[in-house]
Order: sequence, then C-alpha cells, then structure tokens
Amino acid sequence: MYHHKSVHSVFFSTVNCLRIFCYDDCHSGGNLSCLKHRNQATDSVYRKSRGLFSSKRSSNQAQLSNKYLTSFLLNDNNGGNFFSVLIIFFLCWSPLIKAQSTDTLSIQPDTLSTNNDSVVVDSLQFGDDLKSKVKYSADDSIVYDIPGQKIFLYGNGVIEYEDIHLTANYVEINNELKTLFAKGVKDSTDTIKGKPVFKQGSEEFKAETITYNFQTKKGKISEISTQEGESFVHGETVKKLPDNSTFIKHGYYTTCDAEQPHYYIAAKKIKVIPNNKIVTGPADLVISDVPTPIMIPFGFFPNKKGRSSGILFPAYGESNLGFFLQNGGYYFGIGDHLDAALTGDIYSLGSWKANLLSNYAWRYRFNGGLALSYAETKNSQKELPDYQVRKDFFIRWNHSVNPKATPNTNFSASVNAGSSTFYQNTISSAANYLTNTFQSSISYSKSFPNKPYSFSASLSHNQNTATRDITLNLPSATFNVSRITPFARKHATGASRWYEKIGVSSTSSFVNTITTKDTLLFKKESLDQFRNGIQHSIPVNTSFTALKYLTVSPSITYVEKWYFKTFEKRFDATTDTIVVDTIKSFRAAHEYNANISMNTRIYGQLQFNKGKIAAIRHVLTPTFGYSWRPDFSSDKFKYYKDVRSDSAGAIIRYSPFEGTVFGAPGGGKSSLLAFSLDNNLEMKVRQVTDTAVNVKKIKLLESLALSTAYNLAADSLPLSYISLSGRTTLFEKISITGNMTFDPYVTNENHQRINTYYINQNKKLARVVNSGLSLSCSLRSKKTDYKSEKATPQELNQINRDPDAYVDFNIPYNLAIGYNITHSNGAFAPDATIQTVSFNGDLLLTPKWKITFYSGYDFTQKQWSYTTLGFYRDLHCWEMHLNWTPIGAQANYSFQINVKSSMLQDLKLVKKKDPEFFNQ
Repeated sequence: MYHHKSVHSVFFSTVNCLRIFCYDDCHSGGNLSCLKHRNQATDSVYRKSRGLFSSKRSSNQAQLSNKYLTSFLLNDNNGGNFFSVLIIFFLCWSPLIKAQSTDTLSIQPDTLSTNNDSVVVDSLQFGDDLKSKVKYSADDSIVYDIPGQKIFLYGNGVIEYEDIHLTANYVEINNELKTLFAKGVKDSTDTIKGKPVFKQGSEEFKAETITYNFQTKKGKISEISTQEGESFVHGETVKKLPDNSTFIKHGYYTTCDAEQPHYYIAAKKIKVIPNNKIVTGPADLVISDVPTPIMIPFGFFPNKKGRSSGILFPAYGESNLGFFLQNGGYYFGIGDHLDAALTGDIYSLGSWKANLLSNYAWRYRFNGGLALSYAETKNSQKELPDYQVRKDFFIRWNHSVNPKATPNTNFSASVNAGSSTFYQNTISSAANYLTNTFQSSISYSKSFPNKPYSFSASLSHNQNTATRDITLNLPSATFNVSRITPFARKHATGASRWYEKIGVSSTSSFVNTITTKDTLLFKKESLDQFRNGIQHSIPVNTSFTALKYLTVSPSITYVEKWYFKTFEKRFDATTDTIVVDTIKSFRAAHEYNANISMNTRIYGQLQFNKGKIAAIRHVLTPTFGYSWRPDFSSDKFKYYKDVRSDSAGAIIRYSPFEGTVFGAPGGGKSSLLAFSLDNNLEMKVRQVTDTAVNVKKIKLLESLALSTAYNLAADSLPLSYISLSGRTTLFEKISITGNMTFDPYVTNENHQRINTYYINQNKKLARVVNSGLSLSCSLRSKKTDYKSEKATPQELNQINRDPDAYVDFNIPYNLAIGYNITHSNGAFAPDATIQTVSFNGDLLLTPKWKITFYSGYDFTQKQWSYTTLGFYRDLHCWEMHLNWTPIGAQANYSFQINVKSSMLQDLKLVKKKDPEFFNQ
C-alpha cells in the first residue's frame, strides 16, 4: 500500500521499443509498478518517444534509480535469464550513456522533499557562447529532451538569466538555437492562465507569447502590455532589440492603468526607447474605445526617469475681469536638485499675471522653494472715467537646513510679502483672499560648542493689508550668554544651598527698524525714518521653596540702552507750535527693576465609590507677584526735560528718548502688586466592559483664570483692569473659549476713567469693558498622515503640512464650524457688537463625487462673507473639477477636466486650490 506519492520515473528508449521502469521509494521490497499507477498530479513522463525523462527529481534521484535497476537485473528471483537481460540492458542503456556524455546539465543536489517537492531549480550553461548560466524552475514538472537539446517547463515556469526574469505556465528552451518560447496554458474553462511576464531591469512586459534569443538578446512578443514610467504601452506585435528599445505594431499609448484603458492614443507604429522617449507615427485619440476626430501626424512622449520638462495646460473660466485662461505655462525639469515652472493668467479685458515657481532640494543638506508673481489688473474700459490699472506683486520664499548638516549653525527663511491688494485684485484661494496679515523672517544662528554664548541675526517683516501698515527689521542681531551660577560649588556634596541657585545671564540686541505705509516704503524719505539702537539686559534670578509648598522666584534686572538718534523739542513762538529736531548722536540710558513671585497648587478631590463617576478633582493655582521700579522721570536721572507748549506758557514734560526704537526709561514710580488665580476641573468616570472596569479622565474645565494688579505708588487709578478668561473642550470636538474684561472705575460723559470706584456709585463690583465668546467644532471621519509609494517625501510632507488644501476621497466628510461674538463698551467703541459664523469642509456624495464649500455670515452687517463652492469628480485616469465663487468682488468660476498623473493615485488626492504658492 502506498503511503507516499510515487517518486518520479526513469525510462529508456531504444530505436523500436520503450521500456519504462517505475518504482516507489516507500514500497517495501523494491517491487516495480506500472507507469499508469503514478500519481497523476506529477504529470505523465510521456512527452516524446525518444530520449525523454521526467525531472520531478534531481540527478541524485536518477542515480538512485540506476541502483534499483541493477538490483533488478542481478536478482535471480525475477526469473529472467541473466545474459538476455544483460543484452537488453546494454541495448537500452547505451543511447542514454551517449546522450549523457554530451549533456551540459550540471548535477544539482537533491531537492526532493517529502513536505514540498513542487519546485525544482536547476541551471543550464549554453555552451561557451553565453556569459552566465540560465537558471530555471517549475512548480509542475521539467522535461528534458536531451537528443533534441530542449527543456520544457510546466506550471509557473521561471527563467532567470543575468537581469532577465521570465515567468509563464509553459516555457520551452532550445539549447541549440539559444532561444526560449513562453506562453500561457488554457485551463478547464478555456481561460488562458499564466501568461508570460518578462522583466529586464526596470522594464516589465505582459504578453500572450514571447520568443527570446539569449545570444542576440532580440525578442518577439505578441499582445504586449508594459509600463514606461507613468505611462502604459500596449501592442499587437513587438520586436525587442539588444539595446532594450522596442518596435510595436498596432499599439497604443495611455496613462490609464486599467486593464481596458479609458482612453489611449492609437498608432500603427510605436518605438519605445527606455528612459528616453516614446515616438509614434500618425495617431488619433480614442476615448472608451470610440475614435475621436483628434489626430496628430506624429507623437513624441518623454519617458525619462525623474523630472521632465513639458507644457502646463491652463484652466478656463469667467470672472469680473472677463474670460480667462489660468495657470498655463511650461515646466522646466532642470535637474535632480532644482526645477521651475513659468505660468501665467490672461483675461479677455486686458488683465494678466505671471508666476515663477521653483523648488530646490539637496538631500541631507537643505531644501526650499521660491514663488514670484507680478500682475496688472485693468478695471473698466480706457474710454470710461473709472478706468484704472493696478500693478501688484507678491513673493514667497521658504528655506530650511538639515540640522545634522551644520550642527552648530542654522539658516532658515520664510518670506511672505507683497502688495496689500495683490489677493484682492487677482483670483486667489479663499484662505489667501481672507488673510490680511503677512509675516516674513530670514534668520541665522550660531552656537559655540562647550561655550555659554550664542549669536543670532534676522531680517523680519510684518504687514497688515487692511491698514497698509508695514514694519521691517533690517536687521536685528542678538548675542546671548546663557545662565550661569557663579556661586555654585564645582564639586557639590549634599543638598544645594540657596545662594548656589543664583544665576546670571546676559542679552545684547541690535535693532534697526522702520514702521510706515507700504506706499511710502521704497521712497527716499523713508530712509530717515529708520530707528536703531543697542540694548543690554542682565537679569539675576534664583528660585527656592518656602514653607514646603510655596515656590519663590526673586529677580533683579538691569537694562542699558544705547541710542544713535534722539529727539529734542523746542517751542517756536512764530508758529506757536512745538518743533521736533532730530539729533544724530550717541546717548545712553539705563533702568532697573526688581521682582518677586510666589505660586503654589491646591488640590481638592471628591471620591465616589459607586456609580459612573469615580472622582472629581479641582486644582487651584494662585500666583502672587510684586515688582518695583523707580521713577526715571525725576530730575536726578536727567532722562526727561520740560518744554513750553503754547504762548500762554504751559509746560509739558518729555524725554529725548521718546519715539526711539527702545523708548524712554519708565516714568513714574511703580510698586505693583499682582494677583492671579487659575482653576482646573477634571472628572474620572468608570467604563465597565466584559473583562474589566476602566477609568477615563474627562476635562470639565481646562482653565478659568482671574487676574488683576494694584499699584501702591500710584496717585490715582491704582487698580488695574480685572481680566477673566476660560477655555474647555466638549465631547473632544467642540472647543469653547471666552474672555471678559472689567473696569473697577466709572467713566465720565466722554468715556474717560475717573478716580471713583464703580461699586461705590452703582453698587456693582465693576463694569464690563469688553467680552467675547468663541466656539469651534471640527468633524472629521478620519485623520491620519498620508503614505504613498509613488509620491516623493517632499510631496507627502507638503500634503501632511496643509491637508486642508486637498480633497481626500477616502474621507466621507469633513466639517469645521466657527462662531464668534464680541462686545465692546470702551472709550473708542461704546456698545459695539460683532457676531459672525463661518463654516467650511467637504462632503463625499458618492465614491467618485465630492463637493467642497467655504462660507460664513456676518449678523451685524447682515451679509454673507467670502463664499466658494467646489465640485470634484474622480474619473480614474481623468479628473474634473469646477470651482465657483458666486458672490463678492472675486465672483468667478473655473472648470477643468484633464488626465491626471498617477503619482498620488493610491491616495486619490486632488488639489483643492491652485498651486500658485507652496506652504513649507
């Protein structure tokens, strides 16, 4: 009885007869069995009637078969005549001996395993003509035709030769011609399985049949399907040349990766040069297998790895500037470290805009990007009185350095500057249109190893497009000496003494700044408005614990200021005005102050042994502070002067340092006692499961802070405003922030504070000066960092830094709602209330349809704020999007349908706003 499947047969042939010997390695006694009893799963040894034997065994197994055969011939119990058997033996064995003498198969170790014997790996050397061996294997069987010098692979055959890798269900190798032939095999349902897949280097072909010559490295392929970069090429018949270039007959080119492409460019002749280009003859565009009248005399498609230059097709639409083409231009793939795109917008009423975008990167060193834009916006017609031409510009530059490249130095840049009306006069995204402040900073810093000091310098810019105010620091520099403890012991033992914690540090800053209107920035008179100086600050501080629970932190600070320009005032009797003279000379002033603060924490907790609530904890953080500063306006410091203000002889006091970059030393004595109290409230709830009881912490009130101060040295109005603020989060989704400011004094008819407490006059503690409440809610079905094998790290970083700039088809919904209400009752805005609501997000209607929206409403002005709508359709290898701004000064729409790249296809992301600028 068989308890293992049969080990593979050996057979020998003569001219007129075929003798087949079967054996079973597990059958006792070594009795032979007929071939028909073999396990049919191992396939029949039948292939041809000469010189064939099955190779579901190795050469060692063939030698084992010879041993069984010899035993059979010499055994008298078999009843055969020894001499007759010997003659038959030589007649049958001699052809095999002759064939084996010329066989180039190298004998391999036995690969037969009782657990898994489905794969046989061997190698073949085609004489001396080939440089490398041809390795092959198969899951079903390998059949050798030694006289015909052929090898047949059945069932997932694999061929490896140098950088060539071929798989197919049927492979035929011709040793004499140095060729192979591969094809798929029909199964029981007449479906062809295991079609050939040919890989060489980075190239991969899928075909019906493949014929390849190892010596000439030429091949012929039928029904090919191959990928070239982001493109796919299909063909009826293909010839492959030794230089890996291919000629395709009746083929088509597409970027759609579907088995049946949704569109393609069909041509009778196509030539593919790997990592270079794809060239076609006359071709036409076919959409959904329907030819279109769009034809070209020839086609040329770049096929280089990495960046490649090409045309950027524009989007079209309509706005108040007329019909437009937007973001059309040309992309320059300059190299591995630098690229650039030159794009522009053109409008039918004469307006235009030009953009230059560039990214650069050097791995492990630095990376960044630059975006320049210039626009000319024309309103109305030249013949009309309201005709106007506005010229605007904007620049964005981002640069960052890898800290590991320069451990002790760092250089970074983040520049966002331009005309105040740039985004109002040009079509832009909702975020850019609603932003009215821009900041820039270019900084350099250097630290000195094993030294307590460091140096930094920066150029900064702050711009408000609503007020058109602009502030520039060109430049500012700082030299720091970190905190040192001069009284600390070098070899401390035991607890530290209080004086050992006394530390001192130093900061020296140089500032050169100007604040002006953006329209006056580049004019000559602006140069005289620069303010500059140097300030030195030396704080001495320490910290210790008193009464076990109080943390006490006293400090003394000395500040010295150097001025290169001061202002002197004089009275002009002729004009009866005060004249201010600018004195360009060096002057110095100093000031000092002392501070001490004490704080602690008080905990209160209420435990519950039963119920869902486990505990409630209340934490109070009181802080007491006192600060003292002398009156630097007194005559002994000589920092202030008197000047006549009118013809009546009225005198006012001023400081020559007023209006300078660091201002004047503080006037008036200050003896300020400050107090603040912060509250935190948390609750623990029990969550009962089948296996355990878990405790979860819930924040009921993250912060509720009250603060005020009292000036002991003030003659009037010693009590400061009382501030109350709080924040919390509900259901981990809704964030609530509120604030109120109270004035303890009453005001006169001119809304000016007078030295009368509000409680004495109105029997209330204080009056509300201003208050505000803000609610924000963000609902997102899923929030994770995006990953992709196709996108570059820079692209993924950009997406994860600014996920709201993209539409993700994997997220069903994304909604953000914000509500704000503020009330003011001060001197400048009595009883003024502003109430607004805003909302934005996106919604997945179907797996392929998504809409985005951005809008809001002003309840005070009773009008809608900037509103945009976006409609997106994922068409697999195509995309369609419609952007619509229905109301406002930038009312417009844009529509675009185009073939999309597969770079981020696995993320299914589509840009939600025009990539005019990038956010590093």
